[in-house]
Amino acid sequence: MADDRKDPLTSFLFGLKIADLGLDHKDGTAFFKSVSGLSVETEVQDFPEGGITTFQRKIVTMRKFKPIVLKQGFTGDRKLWDWRMKPRRVDGTIYQLGVDMKPICRWEFKRGYPSKYDGPELDASKSDLAIESIEIAHEGIEMYLEEEQEEA
Repeated sequence: MADDRKDPLTSFLFGLKIADLGLDHKDGTAFFKSVSGLSVETEVQDFPEGGITTFQRKIVTMRKFKPIVLKQGFTGDRKLWDWRMKPRRVDGTIYQLGVDMKPICRWEFKRGYPSKYDGPELDASKSDLAIESIEIAHEGIEMYLEEEQEEA
């Protein structure tokens, strides 16, 4: 009998690819310690309908996407900084990687714009990693499961 059990994914291994900026986790430059904002929310409005006093109709309105926030150990790579200083809209992909570094799923965002950049906090009294972060406003996100590759 085949084992169909699906274990939860670990949340510590993910990469970014934005071809227009030359960022690709496969090059070893776009791995992040945390990613947040991979969410979508649909606004719902109450609509009182005449003659109905037991409930209100729920009218579905527009979808909202939170900004994506990416944090990584500061390496001195200027690509994120340069994008923030000369911003332009780009499409990009965030990959959830397995322990074997193969993509398990991906989130593709559309027309991303760097709305905020935070450089590392520098404090000689701490031994923490220097972390930089970038916030990306975007116009939509989709999630895809990667095709299972058959072993040769």
